[in-house]
Order: sequence, then structure tokens, then C-alpha cells
Amino acid sequence: MTEMKRIREVALRAAKKAGQILKKGLEGEVTVSYKGDLNLVTNIDHRSEEAIVALVNKQFPGHQVLAEEGHDRTEPSPFRWIIDPLDGTTNYSHRFPFFCVSIAVEIRGKVQLGIVLDPLRNELFFAEKGKGAFLNEKPISVSSVTRLSKSLLVTGFAYDVRTDPINNFNHFINFSMKAQGVRRTGSAALDLSYVASGRLDGFWELKLQPWDTAAGSLILTEAGGKLSDFSGKSYSIYDSELLASNGKIHREMIDVLQKVG
Repeated sequence: MTEMKRIREVALRAAKKAGQILKKGLEGEVTVSYKGDLNLVTNIDHRSEEAIVALVNKQFPGHQVLAEEGHDRTEPSPFRWIIDPLDGTTNYSHRFPFFCVSIAVEIRGKVQLGIVLDPLRNELFFAEKGKGAFLNEKPISVSSVTRLSKSLLVTGFAYDVRTDPINNFNHFINFSMKAQGVRRTGSAALDLSYVASGRLDGFWELKLQPWDTAAGSLILTEAGGKLSDFSGKSYSIYDSELLASNGKIHREMIDVLQKVG
């Protein structure tokens, strides 16, 4: 078995195990603690991350791990697992049914594999670099919408929205006046996957972390979508600006994002 095939099998197994933990967790008590005024974490975040990292460490003890809740491994390695054990924690804590597990594998600084699993809808978005994007093993592609005025967009707001004047409200207003509709779901990984599958046409957000976007960004590009920063320059999962679209409305979205106020 090749190394990449082993990685794929372990990543899928880890995502499904974590998804079971998220589903089961809703049946019991969800305890919440805070990393900031709005940035919360639950006992289920920790339980999910511990399960994923334990499996990765067992199968690939020399690989790096970058995980949202801190179960990191930083030993030198060309392989890095980028893990969000529960993307959409605020939704989860209120039992609002829009959240997921996100697992990506970066090799020599490039994301090569991405998995986003919505355990409630039993939807598994998957991509491997150069091999296309899939939803439950069926190929997916971005929408054919060519005009911003006919598009459905999605966005989010950073946890410092109450204190930082760079808070995305200006862009939200501007896009609301230009697009057919704008949504705010609370899970960037699912937002990117929904653009990849044609359910949404574009997505933008500020101040996301690598674990929010690593898997979804690969799924999107493998589905034929486009990524950049707000000015149209190349995007990195370590950047603070993300613009994602079906590619056809990308220029129009950049024009809106360049407006001041």
C-alpha cells in the first residue's frame, strides 16, 4: 500500500470516528467553556480531537499535527495533519444542526487531501490533489452562475467582531445590495464545501485559521472553483483573507470587496 493510500484510509477512518462522537455528543450534556467573549469550546470538541489525533499518532507517529484545540505535534516532517474536530462549535452548543469535522493533510507545504464530514446529513466531501472532488463518492463541481446579481453567497464574522473595526459588516452590506442573497451559517469548512458542490456560488471571510479552510479549500479547487485574497492575489490557508467562488463571479466579488465603507 502506498503512503498516500494509507493516509487517505486513516483520514477517512478518523473523520468517521469523530463524526460519530459529534452525533453521540448531542444525546448527552454539552459543556461549554470560553477562549474569549465569543470563542467557545465544548467537551465534544476535545473528545473529537483526541480521537482523531490518537489515531494519527498511532499510524503516523512522525507526522506533524496542527489541531484547533492544541493537540499539536511539531517534530520536523514533510507531512502535517490540519484538524478541526468540530467546525461550527457555536452551532453545536445550541444544537443548531450545521457543523462538521474537517481534516486535511499538507505535504511539503501543499494541501494534498481534504475531508469535510457533516455527520447529521451523512455527507462526506472529499478531495485529493489532482483527482477531483466528491460528495459521498460522487463527483461534484461548482455552479454555472455567471452574474453576481443571480448568486447566493455566504460569509462569517470573526470572534473579535465586537471590538475590531475590521469586522466584515461593510462587505456584508455591500454584497447584500449586489447578490441575490447572502447567508451566514457558522461553519467555514461547510461553506467552502457547499460552494464546491454548487449549492452556493461564493464565499468570503476574514481572520480564518488553517484548520477552518485547509480541507475545504482543496475540495473547492478540485471542484473547479477559485480562491484568492480580497484583491485577487494567490491564497494561502495561513492568510487572513479568503475569497472563494465558482470562478465565474470572482472578478465581480473582488470589485465589491475593494469598495471602502
